[in-house]
Amino acid sequence: MTAMTPARTAPDLSYLLDHTSHVLRTRMAAALAEVGLTARMHCVLVHALEQERTQIELAELGDMDKTTMVVTVDALEQAGLAERRPSSKDRRARVITVTGDGAKLAARSRQIVDRVHEEVLGDMSPEEREVFLRVMNRLVTGLLATPADNPQPVRRARQRSG
Repeated sequence: MTAMTPARTAPDLSYLLDHTSHVLRTRMAAALAEVGLTARMHCVLVHALEQERTQIELAELGDMDKTTMVVTVDALEQAGLAERRPSSKDRRARVITVTGDGAKLAARSRQIVDRVHEEVLGDMSPEEREVFLRVMNRLVTGLLATPADNPQPVRRARQRSG
């Protein structure tokens, strides 16, 4: 006797969100690789340009752990795109400052990110796009704004390197 698979009564929202997120990340990674950046490097450059921010603040904005943030900033420094400097507000804190070359590359990477987003949304009519973005914003500011407490942490999907 074989087990019967229960019939679906609703669309698989987890699959839809996971799959589209994964494919968007791969498209974004490929596009940013054109200019030698990763999505994390782009995130750090763009947010560091907005205002003076510490590594910890940038890590929170980019949803990175400390180790990943250190590796990302190390790579940006080695490429001459950013520098660690003492904060003007708190001499004990270090902020990430974007160099002139880093600012130019951040402007280019913003164009790339915008292009990828436009390609993804391009199949939608203007009305569908408006509704989709409004609903997604409602999700990320509402029930899905923060992860649920869970005694067994849920791991994020691992991104393939290279």
